[in-house]
Amino acid sequence: MIGIPEKLVNARVFKNGSQFLGVANIDLPQLQAMTTSIKGSGISGEVDSVVTGHYQSMQMKIQFRTPTDASLELSAPIAHELDFRASLDVSEPRTGLRTISGIKVWVKGTPKSNGLGKFEPGATMDSEVELEVLALGVWIDGEECVYLDKFNYICRVAGVDYLTAARAAEGVGD
Repeated sequence: MIGIPEKLVNARVFKNGSQFLGVANIDLPQLQAMTTSIKGSGISGEVDSVVTGHYQSMQMKIQFRTPTDASLELSAPIAHELDFRASLDVSEPRTGLRTISGIKVWVKGTPKSNGLGKFEPGATMDSEVELEVLALGVWIDGEECVYLDKFNYICRVAGVDYLTAARAAEGVGD
């Protein structure tokens, strides 16, 4: 991406790569590393040490305007694969030109809750789905930035898989 990314233009939600689920407000997961407290001889105090390639539980929420048959399918107690495809407004400060950049977030997750929303005349129902995220990928303009897969032991950031050596040491093949 060249220029200054300013804001999200809009986003759409797809299931299994092609089934359009609608437009929604999306709270993406937070990547919070697992840590353990290290202290003792040779350490001046205490350090929260990051466990390489491991992340705490990740959740995300998808808020649809109204429930639909497709959004309610996300209640099935299985792993769902969802794509969130969005466009970003980007400005080039030297030329004043504006361009669009694409961002895609792919998630494999299992349902934790599916709120149907509320009945209020003349208002959106705000149906909300919460997922436990098992795997996550982020691409900007088609280039992979982050790919995490907890069950397949993958932690790739900017093309580097930080769990390659761990898989080799543990006898898990690539």
